[in-house]
Order: sequence, then structure tokens, then C-alpha cells
Amino acid sequence: MNTTETLAIPIPEQLDPPAVTGKVDLDLTTVGDFTVPDPRMKIRDVNVFYGQKQAIYDVNLDIGSNAVVAMIGPSGCGKTTLLRCLNRMNDTIDGCRVEGQVEMDGKNVYGRKMDPVLLRARVGMVFQKPNPFPKSIFDNVAYGPRIHGLVRDRTDLEEVVHTSLERAGLLDEVKDRLDQPGTGLSGGQQQRLCIARAIAVSPEVILMDEPCSALDPIATARIEELIGELRKNFSIAIVTHSMQQAARVSQRTAYFHLGYLVEVGSTKDIFTTPKHQLTEEYITGRFG
Repeated sequence: MNTTETLAIPIPEQLDPPAVTGKVDLDLTTVGDFTVPDPRMKIRDVNVFYGQKQAIYDVNLDIGSNAVVAMIGPSGCGKTTLLRCLNRMNDTIDGCRVEGQVEMDGKNVYGRKMDPVLLRARVGMVFQKPNPFPKSIFDNVAYGPRIHGLVRDRTDLEEVVHTSLERAGLLDEVKDRLDQPGTGLSGGQQQRLCIARAIAVSPEVILMDEPCSALDPIATARIEELIGELRKNFSIAIVTHSMQQAARVSQRTAYFHLGYLVEVGSTKDIFTTPKHQLTEEYITGRFG
């Protein structure tokens, strides 16, 4: 597994810490360098509103090439909201407004000429709960290549499906039942099927919103190992409530608090020598 070294975090597992409420007197200006060499995506001065309520405040962050960035923080701090900005999933929410720039290859993904459907092929997403289509295993993976016209014939399609399942670590388990429903797989297998479906269209970035929260420890370990393999070919941004998981799979970590990006840096530095008081209090379990 080619990931960052395992870090010993002397805290209990915190699955769903509540957001801190009330006035925050600390400076919430981002600590750490939010830029990376050769970024895949750039987030600049992003603010997000749900109606009149602001959920994200002036966030700047780069998504690095062939690397995993983990987004951590209490519930309600804006991690998932920001993640959904990267492929315009927030467009589907009435009253949601995004200000600022999200760039991919120098182009604003919120520009009028950007097709959200094509964007989501380049920036795939894996959700918290596995959501296979009510189709066969084969058709689940073949769906994207078909609708985007990425294959010429059945032979090409079969190669894409088999390659995607293999990269998702699932082919050996399902190769003899590709015509059976994807919904009949176990939870961990369904999540890997969804990952295979996401990578079948050859995205450049994969977004993962708590992909292991509904899985048992064995299935979680498989997904984490898979993330380590996938980062060789993709850029990955993952939201997780498990700080142990963030330490295991990511190279960079971004800590959010009440809609602000408080601190960002190498995962090792964030968990061993955090610079911001709020980051230290969160990872040591003093709040959250």
C-alpha cells in the first residue's frame, strides 16, 4: 500500500463529532500553505450560501496531482459542501449559491461554457452510502462509457468494464456473475463497484464523501488499500470523520471549522505538530 506512513494518534475514534457552536474568538485565517506544485484543481476565495445562510467562508485550497487530500473537522463544518463544489453537485440543491473560483486546467468550472455533465465525467464522486444502479454488475460499470460515447463497440466496452473492476479490486470476486444485479453484492463490494463505475470514464479527480462510514473494518481496509493504489493514476479528495483513516490514506490534510479552512499541511505535520489551536484541540479530542 503506497500511502503516507501510519501515524499514531493518541485519541479515541470519533465517528461523528458535533460542530462547535457559539462565537469563535480565535483568528480563523488559514494556517499553512494551501498551494501545491502542479495542482489538478484550484479553489480560490470560495464562499457558499444556502439561501441567506453562509456555509463556506473564503476557502483557498489546491487538489494535488496523484495525491490524496483528506478533509476533516466537526459535523457541519463545510467539508462535504466544499467537496460537492468541485464537480458542481451543489447545482442540484435549490437556493445554493457558490461564489469564487474553482479551476481545472485553468478554466473556471462555474463558467458559462462549462458543461456540468462533462465536468462530472472528469471529476467523479463516490458517496457515503454505496449506490449501485438497479442494473447488472456489468451495466453499472458500462453506464458511463456508454452515455459519454467513450467506446466504439462491445469489445471496447468489455475491456473498459473488466479493467475498471480490476483497478477497483473487484474483478476476481465478480467475474463469473457480471450479469447479476449489483445490488446483490455486499456493502464493501457495492462501494468498490461504485468506485469502478466512477473510474470507468477515466476521470482526472475522484471525490470521496466518507466512503467507508457504512462499512465494517475489513471492507474499510480494502477501500483504504484501494485508495492508495488509485492515487498513482488519479487525484483524490476525501471527506472523513475518522482521523485515523485520514492519517492512513492521505498525504495532505485540511482541517475545517464552522465553514473556514483553519489549517492545511502535510498529514504528518497536522497530526503531530498542528499550528492552530483549534486543530490541536480537535485532533486531541478536547472538543468535537
